[in-house]
Amino acid sequence: MALNLAEPALLRTQNLIDDQWRDAGLGARLPVSDPATGEAFASVPDSDAGDARLAVDAAAAAFPAWSRRTARERAQLIKRWHALILQHQEDLARIISTEQGKPLKEARGEVQYGASYVEWFAEEATRICGDIVAEAVPGRKLLVLKEPVGVVAAITPWNFPLAMIARKIAPALAAGCTVVAKPAEDTPLTALALAWLAQQAGIPAGVLNMVTASREHTPGVVDAWLLDSRVRKITFTGSTPVGKHLARESAATLKKLSLELGGNAPFIVFEDADLDAAVDGLMASKFRNGGQTCVCPNRVYVHEAVHDDFVERLAQRVGALHVGPATEEAAQIGPMINARAVDKIARHVEDAVARGARVVTGGKRVRTEDGPHYYAPTVLVDATPAMELSCEETFGPVAPIFRFRDEAEVIRDANDTPFGLAAYFYSNDVRRIWRVAQALETGMVGINEGAIAAEAAPFGGVKESGYGREGSRHGLDDYMHTKYLCQGQLG
Repeated sequence: MALNLAEPALLRTQNLIDDQWRDAGLGARLPVSDPATGEAFASVPDSDAGDARLAVDAAAAAFPAWSRRTARERAQLIKRWHALILQHQEDLARIISTEQGKPLKEARGEVQYGASYVEWFAEEATRICGDIVAEAVPGRKLLVLKEPVGVVAAITPWNFPLAMIARKIAPALAAGCTVVAKPAEDTPLTALALAWLAQQAGIPAGVLNMVTASREHTPGVVDAWLLDSRVRKITFTGSTPVGKHLARESAATLKKLSLELGGNAPFIVFEDADLDAAVDGLMASKFRNGGQTCVCPNRVYVHEAVHDDFVERLAQRVGALHVGPATEEAAQIGPMINARAVDKIARHVEDAVARGARVVTGGKRVRTEDGPHYYAPTVLVDATPAMELSCEETFGPVAPIFRFRDEAEVIRDANDTPFGLAAYFYSNDVRRIWRVAQALETGMVGINEGAIAAEAAPFGGVKESGYGREGSRHGLDDYMHTKYLCQGQLG
């Protein structure tokens, strides 16, 4: 498979450590596969703990000089990086589509979305402020400073290979931290291209280091960072079980943690909702990236008074979605990330049907000329809490519809999950809007809106969906610690 990039140098197939592109110490390689077929089209280093430690060596050595740079100097370099990302938007989108399966139009949007975080944190770097506290005793001055935490280890998932790593690296660099990063084994090429652009922007040697590794070798890489006291923060987006492991193992060195973990988002349509707007919102939130996002609605609750009307409108829209190769301009649903993902989606649908659900549209695997790893966009009705898809993230283009009768019932059901990342609801009753928004146990709520992420807003969850925030000024705080100074004898 040829990527046909306007800038061929964006295709990097080595680790970046201390400004040098290098192979894994033991020479092992990790294949990168086309998600539609499972066939390898490139390879990257399959790194181990030794490579991970070399990356920390470089980051630790670079930290003193980088942290002492003025905020404006750091901001200017990050802005150059932002400009280069936008300059190479089409190439980056093509890399994303090829290795992740995201339709090309969406991939272009991801580049812009990821770049927005880089620009935001470049600007926020110059707004880092401390405090002067009113002294309680004459002759003293009390000051509060914000300082970078140190070396940051960033571990990212495959579903947004550019945006996820950009919104971790950008605030770290803005705060004055240095970074060691490991992108997902399924989608390393986008992250490596992003690192190359940072290098071209003039980010100094050792400030940003990136290593790639297979599923088998990832525990060794991450454990090396967990055990290293020089790594002062872990930022991770991924599954809740892995997040819990990171929390346990980082306790030995008391690292700061940002964990954006699993979700099971409810989407509620009340009887007073604008149904056309609700359908639009569900299409935007559920079928983005083929349903492979952590904030995708996993359970759709529709009031019985509007249930049939809503399902009819939704089924027409879902049935018209075009399934096809990610690099095809007309594609709206591309391949799932791999065969395991398709198997899980099929298992959830089969379990739901066996327990009484009915397929309105879709409900089957799709094979195109591009390959076998596709699943038809699906709407199910008569979903119940007994079904697997009620308590597990499907991570695919499946919208199960649950019927409900009253507000108290649906709030109880929506909150009946250990997860609390995002929730959505549609209503035109202003009193209900405030009641429901406060009652939902999630870190983010979309009210009459299906697309809620923005660089200026805090992104993150509660309960077993993790802690810490990405984006916004709160996202920058997560990469800094607070130092208090008390100076006396000034009277």
